[in-house]
Amino acid sequence: MAKEKVKDTTNLFDYNEESIKSLDWKEHIRLRPGMYIGKLGDGSSPDDGIYVLVKEVIDNCIDEYTMGYGKTVEITVEGRQVTIRDYGRGIPLGKVVDVVSKINTGAKYDSKVFQKSVGLNGVGTKAVNALSGYFKVKAIRDGKEKTAEFERGFLIKEYKETKTIDDNGTIVTFIPDETVFKNFKFHPEFLENQIWNYCFLNAGLKIVFNGKSFVSKNGLLDLLQRKTNEDEIRYPIIHLKADDIEVAISHTNEYGEDIYSFVNGQHTTQGGTHQQAFREAYVKTIRDFYKKDYDSADIRTGIVAAISVRVVEPVFESQTKTKLGSVNVADGGPSMRNFIGDFFAKELDNFLHKNPTTAEELKRRIEQSERERKELSGIKKLANERAKKANLHNRKLRDCRYHLNDEPPSKGKDEFMAKVNETTVFITEGDSASGSITKSRNVETQAVFSLRGKPLNCFGLTKKVVYENEEFNLLQHALNIEEGLEGLRYNNVVIATDADVDGMHIRLLLMTFFLQFFPDLVKHEKVYVLETPLFRVRNKQETIYCYSDDERKAAIKKLGTKPEITRFKGLGEISPDEFSLFIGTDMRKQLMRLEHGDHIQQLLEYYMGKNTPERQEFIIENLKIELDKVEEVAISN
Repeated sequence: MAKEKVKDTTNLFDYNEESIKSLDWKEHIRLRPGMYIGKLGDGSSPDDGIYVLVKEVIDNCIDEYTMGYGKTVEITVEGRQVTIRDYGRGIPLGKVVDVVSKINTGAKYDSKVFQKSVGLNGVGTKAVNALSGYFKVKAIRDGKEKTAEFERGFLIKEYKETKTIDDNGTIVTFIPDETVFKNFKFHPEFLENQIWNYCFLNAGLKIVFNGKSFVSKNGLLDLLQRKTNEDEIRYPIIHLKADDIEVAISHTNEYGEDIYSFVNGQHTTQGGTHQQAFREAYVKTIRDFYKKDYDSADIRTGIVAAISVRVVEPVFESQTKTKLGSVNVADGGPSMRNFIGDFFAKELDNFLHKNPTTAEELKRRIEQSERERKELSGIKKLANERAKKANLHNRKLRDCRYHLNDEPPSKGKDEFMAKVNETTVFITEGDSASGSITKSRNVETQAVFSLRGKPLNCFGLTKKVVYENEEFNLLQHALNIEEGLEGLRYNNVVIATDADVDGMHIRLLLMTFFLQFFPDLVKHEKVYVLETPLFRVRNKQETIYCYSDDERKAAIKKLGTKPEITRFKGLGEISPDEFSLFIGTDMRKQLMRLEHGDHIQQLLEYYMGKNTPERQEFIIENLKIELDKVEEVAISN
């Protein structure tokens, strides 16, 4: 037998001096944007990078307000251009260029100048600068102003200091780089939600967004009133404040825990040590007050709450500051657990003693949860055993490598959190669709859960059905949400069903499942619906995927000659190679959102309850609209 010739690969993977590269600050931010702003996105999700850019600039304005300088912030968004103006002290004129273009430069390192600030790393505006196609900063200070302009972090023009009669402050204008953020668009509702949070956390601050004023007089009390409906809560909101801490608490009849947490004005969407300390302190205080060892799950089920703390030198898990790691207590101050525990032991205990009606209603809510839990205890045990026997992670779930609830490493936290922020689970119908997505997904950050058949319409049912129904039980285990949002394994939950009648029906049934039993998942903006192309329009030179009939018409016009048109009826018709185009960085998905004032049970009753005349009229009217569209498409073809 002839000896097999072995290919020489000696030089293919050489690791030598030439392999080592040094990047300047601009290059590093642009090469690894996820470390600084999380995911990129196109603006269709509230945590997409373009909103983080806005946040980084506003954070500096808020820090000025917190230190007692400037009570108004003005934000203008025109198309893709953002302008933000505060009335603070203004950047020292001699350092205007350095502050926005030299890494590790800024006043946030001096805790005497910026106490309890969210911007501690001197990176925020540099990241905005590096990731903007155009960036302009103007500082106004004591009758003088200084301006500088940049493109992708490079200084293109520095103006001389000039005199001005304008009020002190800083004005930043930027346009996100279109080569980094593809096909992006600012959605006003996401910006408004972001602005409201700033106002709730800084009572008295006025933010003007495109001419509309936002102000909160009552802080977190206003936040919770906005997040709930008066007829949903079991007792009036408990609102407590002390130095560096504020909380608002109530209960609803819903399942799960709905907790909004903040540190130094930063919305920590992934929680952290302060949120965990809140959960523990609340349970302990309730047990002590009622002198009964209630189960912690019974105490917290149905809770809707907000907590805001201000601390010196907080340590976040990443530059995007979505999760608090620890707090610097080297000065001998209390730990986060003791600080929040002492606050609850005094303030909440006093409140409950002074408000016996609220205390009695809270007790009734806890004991209602206790009864329901005991009724479910036997069923839950059997359901958990069934989930193990079902070999969930082989048969139903094709998992990914990173998870939202993984412990971050001691080194490389930013890279780790960038991956974690991208984690997504696709809930698909049938084997063909799940097979296509599984073959084309990113195995590091994208998982696939395969449904079997149509889920049950669970409107009006109790949580008992989640454990009795195999599909619901396995889905709950895959997401790890049985005990609430804290254990959620993926940052995005994407419903991926066919673009036909059956697919739409399954989508509605899954939406009902989340709204009925895990509404906090929807309220915290974790659930999406995958948009897949309806048409493929192509000729020999080019292929265009279209998500609407208008896009189909535009594609036909662009390609000129009579192209080949394919109407995708199901996800299984899209090949794995094509799917990789739809679930990558440019993936289109619609957020499942609850508008302010939406009542979940009323929504479900209308759409998923008994067949009322009102719903029949709604269906008939919308069916006419859709039939007219179909007829128009047929004529144009």
